Amino acid sequence: MSLHPRRGSLRTQWPTVLWLTAVWVLLWGDISLGNVVNGALLGVLVTAGLRMTPIDLHGRVRPGALAVLVGRFLVDLVRASFEVSLVALRPRHTPRGAVVCVQLRSHSDLYLTLTAELVSLVPGSLVVEAHRLTGRLYIHVLDVETSGGVEVARRSVLEQEERVLRALASDEELVRAGLAAGRGRSRAEVTR
Repeated sequence: MSLHPRRGSLRTQWPTVLWLTAVWVLLWGDISLGNVVNGALLGVLVTAGLRMTPIDLHGRVRPGALAVLVGRFLVDLVRASFEVSLVALRPRHTPRGAVVCVQLRSHSDLYLTLTAELVSLVPGSLVVEAHRLTGRLYIHVLDVETSGGVEVARRSVLEQEERVLRALASDEELVRAGLAAGRGRSRAEVTR
Protein backbone atom coordinates (compact mmCIF):
# COMPACT_ATOMS: atom_id res chain seq x y z
CA MET A 1 0.00 0.00 0.00
CA SER A 2 1.34 3.41 -0.96
CA LEU A 3 1.05 6.58 1.08
CA HIS A 4 0.11 8.33 -2.14
CA PRO A 5 -2.84 6.89 -4.03
CA ARG A 6 -1.60 8.21 -7.37
CA ARG A 7 1.69 6.35 -7.03
CA GLY A 8 -0.26 3.12 -7.38
CA SER A 9 1.66 0.94 -9.78
CA LEU A 10 4.68 0.66 -11.98
CA ARG A 11 2.48 1.59 -14.95
CA THR A 12 2.35 5.19 -13.71
CA GLN A 13 6.04 5.24 -12.75
CA TRP A 14 7.62 4.00 -16.00
CA PRO A 15 9.00 7.45 -17.00
CA THR A 16 10.82 7.63 -13.66
CA VAL A 17 12.18 4.10 -14.12
CA LEU A 18 13.40 5.00 -17.63
CA TRP A 19 15.02 8.18 -16.33
CA LEU A 20 16.76 6.36 -13.49
CA THR A 21 17.94 3.66 -15.91
CA ALA A 22 19.41 6.32 -18.21
CA VAL A 23 21.17 8.03 -15.30
CA TRP A 24 22.57 4.67 -14.15
CA VAL A 25 23.94 3.90 -17.62
CA LEU A 26 25.42 7.40 -17.94
CA LEU A 27 27.10 7.12 -14.54
CA TRP A 28 28.75 3.83 -15.56
CA GLY A 29 29.69 5.29 -18.93
CA ASP A 30 29.02 2.04 -20.79
CA ILE A 31 25.91 1.01 -22.66
CA SER A 32 25.78 -2.72 -22.06
CA LEU A 33 22.97 -5.16 -21.44
CA GLY A 34 24.11 -5.65 -17.84
CA ASN A 35 24.14 -1.91 -17.10
CA VAL A 36 20.71 -1.39 -18.66
CA VAL A 37 19.19 -4.34 -16.76
CA ASN A 38 20.81 -3.30 -13.47
CA GLY A 39 19.68 0.31 -14.00
CA ALA A 40 16.12 -0.81 -14.70
CA LEU A 41 16.07 -3.07 -11.64
CA LEU A 42 17.44 -0.27 -9.49
CA GLY A 43 14.85 2.13 -10.97
CA VAL A 44 12.02 -0.28 -10.10
CA LEU A 45 13.44 -0.75 -6.60
CA VAL A 46 13.72 3.00 -6.01
CA THR A 47 10.25 3.85 -7.33
CA ALA A 48 8.59 0.96 -5.50
CA GLY A 49 10.54 1.24 -2.26
CA LEU A 50 10.91 4.95 -1.63
CA ARG A 51 7.88 6.99 -0.77
CA MET A 52 8.22 10.26 -2.61
CA THR A 53 5.84 13.17 -2.47
CA PRO A 54 4.07 13.57 -5.80
CA ILE A 55 4.67 16.82 -7.62
CA ASP A 56 1.96 18.11 -9.86
CA LEU A 57 2.82 19.84 -13.10
CA HIS A 58 -0.30 21.75 -14.07
CA GLY A 59 1.46 23.65 -16.83
CA ARG A 60 2.89 22.65 -20.12
CA VAL A 61 6.38 22.59 -21.53
CA ARG A 62 6.98 25.43 -23.96
CA PRO A 63 10.00 24.46 -26.12
CA GLY A 64 10.97 28.03 -27.03
CA ALA A 65 10.85 29.25 -23.44
CA LEU A 66 12.66 26.09 -22.29
CA ALA A 67 15.45 26.83 -24.80
CA VAL A 68 15.69 30.38 -23.41
CA LEU A 69 15.84 28.98 -19.85
CA VAL A 70 18.63 26.53 -20.68
CA GLY A 71 20.54 29.00 -22.85
CA ARG A 72 20.43 31.77 -20.27
CA PHE A 73 21.43 29.31 -17.54
CA LEU A 74 24.51 28.32 -19.56
CA VAL A 75 25.42 31.98 -20.15
CA ASP A 76 24.99 32.72 -16.42
CA LEU A 77 27.11 29.68 -15.58
CA VAL A 78 30.03 30.84 -17.75
CA ARG A 79 29.78 34.49 -16.68
CA ALA A 80 29.54 33.67 -12.97
CA SER A 81 32.45 31.21 -13.19
CA PHE A 82 34.58 33.96 -14.68
CA GLU A 83 33.48 36.45 -11.99
CA VAL A 84 34.18 33.99 -9.15
CA SER A 85 37.63 33.23 -10.56
CA LEU A 86 38.37 36.98 -10.64
CA VAL A 87 37.29 37.30 -7.00
CA ALA A 88 39.48 34.34 -6.03
CA LEU A 89 42.53 35.61 -7.90
CA ARG A 90 42.30 39.25 -6.81
CA PRO A 91 45.11 40.00 -4.38
CA ARG A 92 44.24 41.63 -1.04
CA HIS A 93 40.51 41.68 -1.81
CA THR A 94 38.12 40.36 0.78
CA PRO A 95 34.79 39.55 -0.81
CA ARG A 96 31.78 41.09 0.92
CA GLY A 97 29.10 38.44 0.95
CA ALA A 98 25.47 38.90 1.81
CA VAL A 99 22.34 36.86 2.40
CA VAL A 100 19.49 38.18 0.29
CA CYS A 101 15.81 37.37 0.85
CA VAL A 102 13.82 36.95 -2.35
CA GLN A 103 10.02 36.68 -2.35
CA LEU A 104 9.09 34.48 -5.30
CA ARG A 105 5.91 35.12 -7.27
CA SER A 106 4.79 31.49 -7.51
CA HIS A 107 3.89 29.30 -4.55
CA SER A 108 4.37 25.99 -6.34
CA ASP A 109 6.83 23.54 -4.78
CA LEU A 110 8.02 22.52 -8.24
CA TYR A 111 8.85 26.05 -9.42
CA LEU A 112 10.42 26.98 -6.06
CA THR A 113 12.65 23.90 -6.23
CA LEU A 114 13.65 24.42 -9.85
CA THR A 115 14.44 28.09 -9.25
CA ALA A 116 16.45 27.27 -6.12
CA GLU A 117 18.44 24.55 -7.91
CA LEU A 118 19.24 26.71 -10.92
CA VAL A 119 20.34 29.59 -8.67
CA SER A 120 22.52 27.28 -6.56
CA LEU A 121 24.19 25.74 -9.61
CA VAL A 122 25.51 29.13 -10.71
CA PRO A 123 28.87 29.82 -9.00
CA GLY A 124 28.86 32.66 -6.49
CA SER A 125 25.31 32.09 -5.24
CA LEU A 126 23.88 29.48 -2.94
CA VAL A 127 20.40 28.94 -1.54
CA VAL A 128 20.79 28.97 2.23
CA GLU A 129 17.14 28.45 3.07
CA ALA A 130 13.88 27.98 1.23
CA HIS A 131 10.53 28.62 2.88
CA ARG A 132 7.93 26.51 1.16
CA LEU A 133 4.86 28.11 2.73
CA THR A 134 5.90 31.73 2.18
CA GLY A 135 7.67 31.18 -1.16
CA ARG A 136 10.85 32.87 0.01
CA LEU A 137 14.42 31.97 -0.88
CA TYR A 138 17.41 33.15 1.12
CA ILE A 139 20.40 33.38 -1.19
CA HIS A 140 24.03 33.80 -0.15
CA VAL A 141 25.91 35.94 -2.66
CA LEU A 142 29.71 35.52 -2.63
CA ASP A 143 30.64 39.13 -3.42
CA VAL A 144 27.91 41.74 -3.49
CA GLU A 145 30.13 44.34 -5.16
CA THR A 146 31.10 42.07 -8.06
CA SER A 147 27.52 40.91 -8.61
CA GLY A 148 26.22 44.50 -8.79
CA GLY A 149 24.56 44.85 -5.40
CA VAL A 150 21.73 43.33 -3.41
CA GLU A 151 18.95 44.52 -5.75
CA VAL A 152 20.72 43.10 -8.80
CA ALA A 153 21.08 39.74 -7.02
CA ARG A 154 17.38 39.79 -6.07
CA ARG A 155 16.34 40.74 -9.60
CA SER A 156 18.54 37.94 -11.00
CA VAL A 157 16.69 35.33 -8.91
CA LEU A 158 13.30 36.74 -9.93
CA GLU A 159 14.33 36.67 -13.60
CA GLN A 160 15.39 33.04 -13.19
CA GLU A 161 12.00 32.24 -11.65
CA GLU A 162 10.26 34.02 -14.53
CA ARG A 163 12.16 31.93 -17.08
CA VAL A 164 11.19 28.75 -15.20
CA LEU A 165 7.55 29.82 -15.12
CA ARG A 166 7.49 30.79 -18.78
CA ALA A 167 9.02 27.42 -19.71
CA LEU A 168 6.76 25.20 -17.59
CA ALA A 169 3.77 27.01 -16.06
CA SER A 170 0.21 27.10 -17.35
CA ASP A 171 -1.31 30.36 -18.56
CA GLU A 172 -3.35 30.53 -15.34
CA GLU A 173 -0.21 30.09 -13.20
CA LEU A 174 1.53 32.84 -15.18
CA VAL A 175 -1.36 35.23 -14.55
CA ARG A 176 -1.42 34.35 -10.82
CA ALA A 177 2.33 35.07 -10.68
CA GLY A 178 1.75 38.49 -12.22
CA LEU A 179 3.23 37.60 -15.59
CA ALA A 180 1.34 38.25 -18.80
CA ALA A 181 0.83 34.86 -20.44
CA GLY A 182 2.44 34.56 -23.84
CA ARG A 183 4.43 37.78 -23.55
CA GLY A 184 8.12 38.20 -22.87
CA ARG A 185 7.43 40.88 -20.29
CA SER A 186 5.86 40.92 -16.85
CA ARG A 187 2.57 42.69 -16.18
CA ALA A 188 4.39 45.49 -14.34
CA GLU A 189 6.56 46.14 -17.39
CA VAL A 190 3.55 46.07 -19.72
CA THR A 191 1.73 48.77 -17.71
CA ARG A 192 4.70 51.14 -17.70
